[in-house]
Order: sequence, then structure tokens, then C-alpha cells
Amino acid sequence: MHIRNPIEYLFAQLDVTAGLGNAHPAEYWPATHAAAAPVVQSITTQDLRQAFRRGLHDFSAARTDVVFLIIIYPVVAFFIAAVDWHGELLPLLFPLASGFALLGPFFAVGLYEMSRDREMTGKISWLDTFKVLRSPSLGSIVLLGLVLVGLFLAWLAAAQTIYDFTLGPLPPVSTLAFIGAMFGTAAGWAMIVIGTAVGAVFAFIVLAIAVVSFPLLLDRPVGFGTAVATSFVALRHNFVPLTLWGLFVAGVLAVSALPCFIGLIVALPVLGHASWHLYRKLVRGV
Repeated sequence: MHIRNPIEYLFAQLDVTAGLGNAHPAEYWPATHAAAAPVVQSITTQDLRQAFRRGLHDFSAARTDVVFLIIIYPVVAFFIAAVDWHGELLPLLFPLASGFALLGPFFAVGLYEMSRDREMTGKISWLDTFKVLRSPSLGSIVLLGLVLVGLFLAWLAAAQTIYDFTLGPLPPVSTLAFIGAMFGTAAGWAMIVIGTAVGAVFAFIVLAIAVVSFPLLLDRPVGFGTAVATSFVALRHNFVPLTLWGLFVAGVLAVSALPCFIGLIVALPVLGHASWHLYRKLVRGV
């Protein structure tokens, strides 16, 4: 009898995803394959609180911080090392951290799959994140993810431009000098104010595009256009509560990123699970 090591075990679990997007629609959507077009419902701030509590429950049951420890820390560690090696990247450190709010819906697709699977089976495991690779909607999910990646890169370019026209264009001479100039000069405060305003615009665009689109693609046999259009309708019908949700998410991510990004390994999965439950309240079930 062969006893598998952890690596072999992980690959054995991933065998369920062999063949990208190859799950039969009737198998993947057992209850929703013939569902009608999605219908957006109105929500309240009480629904936001309930969604967040349910996200906490899913997180505590599955410990998805493991997944984000694997995903986030190599990226963050690489960028911090690059900043240390090339000081001109220092002005992009905070835009990179805040950019997680733009990529968050794409990063959270596996978390949506976990919460969805828990609804159907009553069980949850972080290995369920890989089941999303079998989704018949995988192509639309990847395309939507590329849209968010494009917005993220555009935000970094905008942040660099704002720095060039305020504290730049020369790179900072040191980290302490950069922090001092940022908080101690008029140009530094201009960079903060303009950067925050422009970042808010990018965040609102992502909220409009992705508030329900990713979970909808996982939950029902809809196309890219329907998913994005439904997301816009959800925001239009629930402008105040979803704007509050967006501000809440941005605030949690900002605070979580302060202690060397450590808090993100908890904040991102909790918010991801909560976003699935928020989708359930926004889009009428079958």
C-alpha cells in the first residue's frame, strides 16, 4: 500500500479538474440549468450584515486563509523585494495594495465555488476552489478576469502619472524621504487627494462590473454580457446599500494591508465568501 506525500495528495485532489471547463451543464447546474433570466432584488443594510456574517461562517469552516497565503504572499514578497531593489517603484507600493480591491472579485472566484458547493452538499473545503476550473462558464470568467486585470494595470499607470505630476518625476531618494514628502508637503497631499479620488473611480467601475457577475457565471448558464449587465442593474437598483458595501470592503482591505499585508490573508477570503452570500440576496433564486 502506497502512502502518498502531501504533494501527491494535492495533485490527486486536482484530478477532479482535469479538462478545463469540461463539466456538463446539467451536472454543474443541477438545479438551474433551465433557469429563467436572473432577476435582481432590492436589499437593505441588514442584508449586508447577514452576508458578512455568513462569509465569516464559511471562512471559519474552511480556513481559506491557507489559499490566500499561497496566492498573496509570493506576489507581495516579490513586489517588496523589487521596491527594495528599485527605489523608483516605491510610489506604487500603496497603489498595489489598494489594487487588491480591483482584482478581489477575480481572486474570489474559488471562494464563490466553495460557498456554492457548501450550499449544495453541506460540506466545504479549500480544495473545492479548484472545481471552478471545470465550470462551463470558465471562458467568460477568464475574460471578465482579464477586464479587471486591465483596470488594475490602468490604475497603476494612473497612480504613476499622479506621482510624476506631484512629487515626481524623480524617484524617491529613500523610504523615509518619500513618507516625509508625502505627508509634509502640499505636493504630497495633492498626490494623496487626487490618488484617492481616481482610485475611487476605478473601484466604482469594478463594483458596477463585478458585484454579481462572477458568482452569476458560476451559479447559472448565462453569458458574459448577461452577467455584466445584471451587475449594472443590481447596482442601479441598490445604489445606496451597494455603495456602502463597496466603501466597507475598501476600508477593510485598507486596514488589513497596513501591517505588511498580513491582514489580507483573512480579509480577502472573508469578503469573498460574504460576496457570494450577497449575490444570493441580490439575484432571485430558482
